Amino acid sequence: MGPGPSEVHPRVLRAMSTPLVGHLDPSFIEVMNDVQDLLRYTFRTENKWTIPVSGTGSASMEAAIGNVVEPGDTMLVPTNGYFGGRMESMATRAGGDVVHVDAPWGEPLDSSDVEAAFEKHDPDVFGFVHAETSTGVVQPDVSELTDIAHDRDALVIADCVTSLGGVELRVDEWDIDVAYSGPQKCLSCPPGASPLTLNDRAMEKVLSREELARSWYLDLSLLEGYWGDERAYHHTAPITNVYALREALRLVAEEGIEARWERHRNVAGALKTGVEAMGVEMNAPDDYWLPSLNAVRVPAGVTDTDVTDYLLEQYDLEIATGLGDLDGEIFRIGCMGYSARPETVSYLVSALGDALEKQGADVDVEAGLSATSTALGK
Repeated sequence: MGPGPSEVHPRVLRAMSTPLVGHLDPSFIEVMNDVQDLLRYTFRTENKWTIPVSGTGSASMEAAIGNVVEPGDTMLVPTNGYFGGRMESMATRAGGDVVHVDAPWGEPLDSSDVEAAFEKHDPDVFGFVHAETSTGVVQPDVSELTDIAHDRDALVIADCVTSLGGVELRVDEWDIDVAYSGPQKCLSCPPGASPLTLNDRAMEKVLSREELARSWYLDLSLLEGYWGDERAYHHTAPITNVYALREALRLVAEEGIEARWERHRNVAGALKTGVEAMGVEMNAPDDYWLPSLNAVRVPAGVTDTDVTDYLLEQYDLEIATGLGDLDGEIFRIGCMGYSARPETVSYLVSALGDALEKQGADVDVEAGLSATSTALGK
């Protein structure tokens, strides 16, 4: 129940026991086709250039930024969370010049601030984090941000690591040029093959670069040969991880993407209701609360690591502490994919209440449990 990886669905674990075949075997090419179609469904896109990158979510992130950002390009990145900082690091390593749009940790970007940053810096690329794992904040009004960028002929890269498959995300409708994610969050799949999608406009920039991308392994102009029409050898794909990703995406399609978004809202909403009824505050206001990652304020007089250690020792339950500006101030509780079930949330609220009470926090555990049960319809 931490910020990822989430609990893996049993069907995904079984899929990983499928015997290996070659990465150019005709049967594996069928698997590749399935994965691409299912990723398009989950991203809500028709983009041809939709693939799983061989590696963790940071690999798909670096593939996005390292291919789209050329030396001398200016990239606008946010300051409102840990992963905006990682965008900055990757853009700098790609040879880009980084400028910022500011917002406090725990708040989304304001469209007027984004517009002002565009007027000041005239960036070529704009990156934002749709679901900030470090703060528990979802970025609202994405279309407003993409309109600002496209009015100035900039490309938009969206970090969707903690939203894909769990929080409303509409790549085409919201006019996002590039979106990347990780499989170990709302898809409940082990890390190793990470979703990435680019529209034609973004891919045209990638294929017309004057200087080769600095990473051979993540060069999309080469990966296009393997995941495109040719199916030409580039590297040995993580076959077992691709099996796993296909099964995880099948589960998304069977549930229905909108029903899956609703389940995350409802189940995480019961968690949020229980925590608040207990007397503990959420970090994010309701308007931009992130269901898949619940940032809970550490109560007065409590040490965050004492609570997380107690939960591991007594309940075999993992949650995380804060990062960066919120280190020591919040707990980060995941409610993602297969972990977003009534029984896991009930267990979490009960265990967290006990842990906080043992540390001397002023909490009403019974009220929290009652509110959670009511919200879950029990």
